[in-house]
Amino acid sequence: MTENAPRRRAPGMSPEQRREMIVQTALPLVAEHGTAVTTAQIARAAGIGEATIFRVFADKDELLDACVAAALRTEHVVAEVAEIPMDQPLAGRLAEVAAALDAYLARMGAVIGALHSTGRQGRGAHGGGRAADAGLDRDTAQRQLVEAVAELFQPERSELRLEPEAIASIFLGMLFTRTRRKEDGPALDDFLEVFLHGALTA
Repeated sequence: MTENAPRRRAPGMSPEQRREMIVQTALPLVAEHGTAVTTAQIARAAGIGEATIFRVFADKDELLDACVAAALRTEHVVAEVAEIPMDQPLAGRLAEVAAALDAYLARMGAVIGALHSTGRQGRGAHGGGRAADAGLDRDTAQRQLVEAVAELFQPERSELRLEPEAIASIFLGMLFTRTRRKEDGPALDDFLEVFLHGALTA
């Protein structure tokens, strides 16, 4: 390329890509500051001008709503579960499911908790406005997660008492209960031992 040849510009982001980039940048700041976070802080962290935020979000409330919606989404948990290596014992696979679910619930709790504690009330069931509540399809999210976990039981399918999907559903139900009561609940190793081998030692 000669000195006078025009430089090729990198392709710009679509509005949807820019929204997603801004939301992902904003999430840890919202978890830390709640409603006190400023769009100037988010813009600096994203390496963009503050005006760029308002090209894709009508106002700060809409951005915060999008952050709540993103914190509630389960696609990344399903993707993490799908990537768990199958060449390890079943207990190891299930321990990775527990870690992925713990991380998801911690991120979600941090974002929603920070917003509620800093005064964001009355914006739907989760503080994310109508758009967040409308976009939350619990049945689909649960089904996708059960299907992803069921795949982890496939190598042991012939040894299962029930179909993999039923076992996965039971495991996730127990895991959610353990996660909610982690402070006074069993250690993960004990939980997995009882789940896989039963409550009796015989």
